[in-house]
Amino acid sequence: MDPYKEIRGMDFFSTDKMLMDFLKEYDAAFLERNRQSLSDFGLWVGTEVDEQAEYSDRYAEPKLEAFEKYGNKTNRIVFNPWYKKAHAEAYARGIIGKAYGENPEPHLISFVMGYLLSHTDISIHCPVTMTGAVAYVLDTLAPEAVKEKYLHQLIRMDGKSLSGGTWATELHGGSDVGATTTVARKSGNAFELTGLKWFTSNADSGLAVATARPDESIRGSKGLGLYLVPSHLDDGKQNYYHIRRLKEKLGTRALATGEIDLEGTFAEEIVPPPYGLKAMMEALEYSRIHNTVSASASHRRAFLEAMAWTRQREAFGHNILQYPMVKDEILKILFYLEASFALSFESASYFDKSLSDENHRPWLRLATALAKYQTAEWAVQATKDSMEIIGGNAYTNEFPMSRIMRDVYSLILWEGPANIQAIEVARMCTGKNQIAYDAFRKKIAGFIHPVTSTWKAEAVYVNEQMKIIESFVSAMQADPAAIQIYARKAMAAMSRTLAAALLLNKAHKAVLQNNNFRSFLVAKGYIDLLKQVTTPGSELLNHRHYLAILNHEPVYQL
Repeated sequence: MDPYKEIRGMDFFSTDKMLMDFLKEYDAAFLERNRQSLSDFGLWVGTEVDEQAEYSDRYAEPKLEAFEKYGNKTNRIVFNPWYKKAHAEAYARGIIGKAYGENPEPHLISFVMGYLLSHTDISIHCPVTMTGAVAYVLDTLAPEAVKEKYLHQLIRMDGKSLSGGTWATELHGGSDVGATTTVARKSGNAFELTGLKWFTSNADSGLAVATARPDESIRGSKGLGLYLVPSHLDDGKQNYYHIRRLKEKLGTRALATGEIDLEGTFAEEIVPPPYGLKAMMEALEYSRIHNTVSASASHRRAFLEAMAWTRQREAFGHNILQYPMVKDEILKILFYLEASFALSFESASYFDKSLSDENHRPWLRLATALAKYQTAEWAVQATKDSMEIIGGNAYTNEFPMSRIMRDVYSLILWEGPANIQAIEVARMCTGKNQIAYDAFRKKIAGFIHPVTSTWKAEAVYVNEQMKIIESFVSAMQADPAAIQIYARKAMAAMSRTLAAALLLNKAHKAVLQNNNFRSFLVAKGYIDLLKQVTTPGSELLNHRHYLAILNHEPVYQL
């Protein structure tokens, strides 16, 4: 099957040369162990999940039954059966469970499967992300009794697993989790939570983690603990909270996002103050990696849709792929896609490394923040560019781009918008946390050093960007007040420069191993976009090798 002729029915795993190349280099044994199950998963996503996503988005959004027929409160959310089936099957196929048990795979398996899933349905990938985050927190931070009681309910692969939620956002605080006003009262061996959680995606989760304050006199993040909230009590009765309403949203319409009143809600303590915010950030760090692979997947879907359209569309007597302006736009989407993928899986690959070696944690945190910001920005731009190539049909709900564009905007906001990521980056580049910035400089130098004599223009660009980054970081280090001015500028420059260095490093390896210059053309094309090259002639090299670049075929001679 021509992988660009029809997107529905595609195996998103086996057709992804970027992913294959990454996995072969990262862990060839991992790839071989999981090749068949990932191919099956990629095909399932490209067929049944894709059909379900369209149906749920267009015809069957979830509904809340706030009260039952006798007037009593209820938390019943009614989903269409197709969505429920697909959601449950994602867990049964091991998207969370494969990373646990007697012979666990690295957490990379979850990130890869999440990446595949987001090619078609972020409304399922979102709850999967939070389920993985809750499982990770239970596994690594919860008291043994709490872990023993609840973890298996999230990681089982028999189709009966619970899903997770992360309840941090409150109406007055937004991203400022330290402003949490939800109160935790000790009750026997457990706690009762009272407060309002304002934005709870996957509102019908079976197990959620929530921030709360057991001592109201201790303000700020130091007063927060983290608590596990089951949807039902041990006797099967509904827990003491009430879903006020479901949010009406721009996208992810199949996903139930609600406002939840905690009304003396039963909860188990995971960690007490002052460790609650740190524990929630552990969950969010896991979620941010899923967020960034989701953005890369949405970006790839936009590219695939643009390719499918241009392969069969004629205008003014010619197939539109013959027109240079269309070629330029398609290549732009692809160059940014490969940069996005490089950032995403740099972050994803270091999650497991950091579990076995704490020295990798600063780099994981910084790479994740950079990737979370930049991949979402590029995904939004890619969907816009793809819609423009396709034209008016892409604006209709009969075509998938309408849903994909609406859904992808969520990735900018989830797990912290750009300003939150910028503050995170600034903290890691200044003060006691400068170790992360030192890791950034060493990484860039290591990636660029092999190409300084062969691809001088590209290496010079990266080194020039490093000087700009150094000026921003130096200003923030010299004056903490400058962080608010320069943090976002520094983050943008760092993320784009890291992607350039990663692409150049990949290109260098491809030339050494196979004398293949295709990855170099991608790296050069990406850097030319960043440089906003306007000199006539720079694009002719890409046009000459256009089909090879698009089809991931080798280019042995420039």
